[in-house]
Amino acid sequence: MDKRKWIQLAAAVLYNIDAKGFITGTVSRSPLKNVCVPGLNCYSCPGAVSACPLGSLQNTLAAGRFPFFVTGFLLLAGVVFGRAVCGFLCPFGFIQELLNKLPRLFAKTPEQKLRDKTAAVYRISRAASHIKYGVLAVFVIALPLAFYVRDGIASPYFCKWICPAGTLEAGVPLMIANEMLRSAAGALFNWKVFVLAVTVIWSAAVYRPFCRFVCPLGALYSFFNRFAVFGVAVDTDKCTQCGRCVSSCRMDVRAVNDRECIRCGECIAQCPAGAIYMKTLKPASKQILKGRV
Repeated sequence: MDKRKWIQLAAAVLYNIDAKGFITGTVSRSPLKNVCVPGLNCYSCPGAVSACPLGSLQNTLAAGRFPFFVTGFLLLAGVVFGRAVCGFLCPFGFIQELLNKLPRLFAKTPEQKLRDKTAAVYRISRAASHIKYGVLAVFVIALPLAFYVRDGIASPYFCKWICPAGTLEAGVPLMIANEMLRSAAGALFNWKVFVLAVTVIWSAAVYRPFCRFVCPLGALYSFFNRFAVFGVAVDTDKCTQCGRCVSSCRMDVRAVNDRECIRCGECIAQCPAGAIYMKTLKPASKQILKGRV
């Protein structure tokens, strides 16, 4: 398992380290629930010791308040990491990657995947990646605000109707461990299980589909990708414009560090000129030299 996978695993464990909730069927009451983690991790997960930024954003808007803290947190995480959060610090992204490694009927050779990048499939996939911005605008922002204005109260509609991470991390474990919750489950929970099942099957066939097409948190972080502190960068003096970085990428990128890049660094090994490197706080010359090694 490579270093990135270990970081993803460590993030998932740290986010949900209050493990006794998985046995008792209760939600953690950690005092850190007043702060957020950068990745998508459900507040109601039995082991979650802190809050999900998307859930916090929706709940604050649904209460008719401006989300000062959550906005500041997302700005900070975006400026520091951009979509590197998706690539390194999101448990649900990690789960999708693991699912995609399972044996599946839709398996393709590397050569087929490379051809798909230049075919209509890629153009459709890239266009479909805009859907997550609509999910962000409608389910995360517009609906909580609209229902609050109309009724004086609203719900976190993305969490309530869509989020498969919440179903997997919170809904299913709580239902398994808590008999009272099982007896109260109804049509909404059945719908969420259906969404989760579709996402699981989809993830086995397609690389990180929820991240690429649906996740509003990834949409938020994508706005910061071009200037975030940590991530990947290209030494333009060394780049030969061969396109290997884009053709080998399993996300819908058109260039390194564009809005769909999760800054995972897998393109570094694909670059024959050694022009791609990981950005850090080190001087740029040293970073570039490290990227060529």
